Amino acid sequence: MSEKTTKNKITKNTTLAEILKYPKAKKILAKYNLPCLNCPMAVFEMRILKIDEICKAYNINLKDLLKELNLNIKK
Repeated sequence: MSEKTTKNKITKNTTLAEILKYPKAKKILAKYNLPCLNCPMAVFEMRILKIDEICKAYNINLKDLLKELNLNIKK
């Protein structure tokens, strides 16, 4: 487990690569229209792209996204 994902909790510092390890994460990220899922360049940056940075860049509500991700990764 990474220091950025503590006790199975996704935080603002969790990378996109770490989040995508959870089976339900991709569907949730798509719901929030996260463009990185379809971006060919994101494949090369997923290990360093933090969810906070992505949300800021694309005006995505980080608080709501983290809440939904964390509620669903435990199921």
